[in-house]
Amino acid sequence: MIDKRPENTVASGLYERLVKSFMDVIVLKELENRNTLYGYDVIASIYKRFHILVSSGTMYSLLYSMERDGLIEGIIEGRKRVYRLTEKGKEALENISESSDKIVLLIKSILEK
Repeated sequence: MIDKRPENTVASGLYERLVKSFMDVIVLKELENRNTLYGYDVIASIYKRFHILVSSGTMYSLLYSMERDGLIEGIIEGRKRVYRLTEKGKEALENISESSDKIVLLIKSILEK
């Protein structure tokens, strides 16, 4: 878990961009860990873990997109929509996990002198 955002303005901006760029992966991982989530649960989780507040419009747009792609499934539960991981989402998360070393190396190579 990340303790807090970097204090440096440039690093803080990059940190926020990285979190937002990987938000779909964060959603998949959260659903793997917790089975089902509401959109606001994901927003709260991202804020708690990364100290970045994501708007509900941004989050629901992402969730709908992920649902259209078949990665997650939204189910109406009362007046709320709850999301869960699909088989396609599980496979995508496995592929991402298998490639995580390459992703880290890419970021390191970008930042090397």
